[in-house]
Amino acid sequence: MSGVRVGVIGATGAVGRELLALIGERQFPAREVRAFASERSAGTTVSFADEELDVEVVSPAVFKDLDVALFSAGADVSRALARDAAASGCLVVDNSSAFRMDDDVPLVVPEINARALEGHGNLIANPNCTTIVNAMAVAPLHDAFGLRRMVVASYQAASGAGAAGLAELWSGTRGYLAGDEPAPEVFAAPLAFNVVPRIGVPLEDGGTDEEAKMGRETRKILGIPDLEVVCTCVRVPVARAHGVAPTLWFDHPVDLARARLALEEAEGVRWDELPTPRAASGKDDVLVGRLRAVPFEERALTLFAVGDQVRKGAALNALQIVERLVTHR
Repeated sequence: MSGVRVGVIGATGAVGRELLALIGERQFPAREVRAFASERSAGTTVSFADEELDVEVVSPAVFKDLDVALFSAGADVSRALARDAAASGCLVVDNSSAFRMDDDVPLVVPEINARALEGHGNLIANPNCTTIVNAMAVAPLHDAFGLRRMVVASYQAASGAGAAGLAELWSGTRGYLAGDEPAPEVFAAPLAFNVVPRIGVPLEDGGTDEEAKMGRETRKILGIPDLEVVCTCVRVPVARAHGVAPTLWFDHPVDLARARLALEEAEGVRWDELPTPRAASGKDDVLVGRLRAVPFEERALTLFAVGDQVRKGAALNALQIVERLVTHR
């Protein structure tokens, strides 16, 4: 496929704008790029390369004129449009939760399970941003030692809750310092100078849907249907980039030197002695460090990883999926 006609659905959001930036940065072979959003954004413009694109209203009719549609407008929009777009011959990569666990839809992190793209049926799902960051660090170790159990805590940035989440962090910080902190609306508790140990919709088992995604999606991506996973998702007062702290149990005894080598050689992973959100923000790679043995278990280890959730956790991963398919075609 050459001279690809690309549409970004949800182009006015953070991930949509990042997609447009990456299409230009990575010299993606697009002969046409169009920006789509809801009716309330019609008539506005978004930046692409050295020009401004008019924002169009997305509708079923537009997909006959597109080769690739990158969806980042929420699950409702995806459910309404994505399958019909794929059936019309348009290659769809969806960044929402709408199709991730559908048996007929590949859930793909290209560095890990690109083979899942075979027979994709024009519809591919992008995993949850925190799942991607964690999987990038865990997959090389699974290949080396055979993963069986994972207990992970996340440290998720305010911008993971969108522009409103980031705005609430800034307003809360100013208010706290001035002695007049506004009541939280986006988060379950004030985030400034605090952490909030709940992200997502509460479930009957005491967890949340955000925590459940980590287990379901990791099993599908790594191809380990019986993987045991416990996850606690925590919102932290950081602008951008999610961190994860997984402790991992394997089939075989671990060797730290071999584990570090596996991480250093993994595509899309960069070893960092002290990985932090500031260091990862705006970067393509997931930073991994703090690798340690578990003293009481020879088949376990623990580490810390951090990645830009807007970039590798969303926009970059989606574009990498398309790049793989464009190259193959």
